[in-house]
Amino acid sequence: MTDAVKRWGPLALVLVALMLFGAVQFGNWLVKPDSLARATSIVVLGGQVPFRAMEAARVYHQHWAPEVWLTQGGWYEEDEAMVRLGIDRVQEYEYSRQVLERLGVPANSIRVLAGHTQNTAAEVRTVAEALKLQNGYRVILVTSKMHSRRVKTIWRKLVGDHPEVIVRYTPDDPARPDRWWKNTGDAMAVSREFFGLLNAWAGFPIKSERW
Repeated sequence: MTDAVKRWGPLALVLVALMLFGAVQFGNWLVKPDSLARATSIVVLGGQVPFRAMEAARVYHQHWAPEVWLTQGGWYEEDEAMVRLGIDRVQEYEYSRQVLERLGVPANSIRVLAGHTQNTAAEVRTVAEALKLQNGYRVILVTSKMHSRRVKTIWRKLVGDHPEVIVRYTPDDPARPDRWWKNTGDAMAVSREFFGLLNAWAGFPIKSERW
């Protein structure tokens, strides 16, 4: 064994152990919910039907906001293909609307925001614009567990602190941030959030259609 290995070997092992510990904990670090407070509206961000809408209904019935807003999501190549085939494709927000109404949210308290949003950044811009048009002071964004930190980061990058954002995740989310390496779905979610956060911190140099 060389002197270099004797000298630096233990340090290398410590660094590897720290890296492994950091990788294991990264899933938990991604989860960043806020405490609830009165808001102008609750927003169901696209994805994870029906769980996000279920949480939005719970928050609505706790009287934290008088309305629930839905974003329309993106319009992609598969949607165009369905139109060409003459097949009606139910958009995701329509399912979320049905979930909300089934759970007792009045139809006149549900608002679908105009325009298709291709990614989270576009959703944030759409929500912020709607808030400012009615002098909204705070919004509750409902997303998934491991998406919560990135949602907050994107809001801060694009909107700032005013209007204020509260990020909530649905407890019905089946993801296991503490064991994200155990299945491919959670592993893919962690990798997507990692690169998405890097993109946000760098000022969105990569234009993504689906993140």
